[in-house]
Amino acid sequence: MKKHILKKSLFTACAMVLMLSGCATKSASHTSAEPSPSSALETASASPVTKTGEKLQIVTTFYPMYEFTQQVAGEYADVVALVPQGVEPHDWEPSAKDMAKIQEADVFVYNGIVEGWAEKALASTKNDNRIVVEASHGIELMQGVEEEEEGEAAEEHGGLDPHVWLSPVLAQQEVTAITAALIQVDPTHKDDFQKNADAYLAKLKELDASYTSELENPKRKEFVTQHAAFGYLAKAYGLIQMPISGLSPEQEPSPDKMVEIIQFAKEHDVKTIFFETMVDPKIAETIAAEVKAKTAVLNPIEGLTDEDKQNNRDYIAIMQSNLASLKKALNE
Repeated sequence: MKKHILKKSLFTACAMVLMLSGCATKSASHTSAEPSPSSALETASASPVTKTGEKLQIVTTFYPMYEFTQQVAGEYADVVALVPQGVEPHDWEPSAKDMAKIQEADVFVYNGIVEGWAEKALASTKNDNRIVVEASHGIELMQGVEEEEEGEAAEEHGGLDPHVWLSPVLAQQEVTAITAALIQVDPTHKDDFQKNADAYLAKLKELDASYTSELENPKRKEFVTQHAAFGYLAKAYGLIQMPISGLSPEQEPSPDKMVEIIQFAKEHDVKTIFFETMVDPKIAETIAAEVKAKTAVLNPIEGLTDEDKQNNRDYIAIMQSNLASLKKALNE
């Protein structure tokens, strides 16, 4: 808890430094970090914000938002991700340098909910010309699994599951929202953005078709995961997720929860316990040992590891790997 409070204090200090040093001098009239009820876009100006010949400067939060945006933007924008490679995004917060990037961005893209710091950051870096995209806006969010979190950790999620990017169908909606923003801010490249988006959406549709076909009639529907990241994916393909932790991967299960998971795994003859790439797998390994199951990776794609980068693994490749892992585990 002390660590969490310290992080919040540092965040507030960063915001104050930016405001006092003139980093937030573009405008004082941009007052809300919430998109309008009818749109995922938030902007105080309907006119293009880029000058002729200049590339869009786009700031995204964590890897899926970066990947979706880069796929649409192509060569017509400089796209950066704030959360560093290999860093789990749930508890990450921006530095003063990150706040400056947010301040200067033409477009800011975030998923929503998972970035508990985003609204404060936007409010502290006012910019009338910046377009803000909450990519999950308009998607009907699921309630998360029953949480054991208390205090601020639970408040940050609001009980809602943010992991929409793990559904190939919902990922298409996020890409569409991002495309609309880029076209609005730089209409001279409308055809290029739409062409790029259409090509990527075709890949996501193919991915969805693969999941539908490969998971159509498995031996079992139940699977055990490190944390509750795969609810939307499970719902889309008729599966049942049993998470060890709640919406936050750092949350540790109580002894009662551990017993419940072990009983669930035994009752449903679960032979694989899934762990993640950027979270300590110790608890997953403990459960696997108890039920005489093996472990395997099911990647929530919250960031790329060094190995992912070295092997040129992107969102599509990781989702295909997840599909292969799921299909194998559900048919053991």
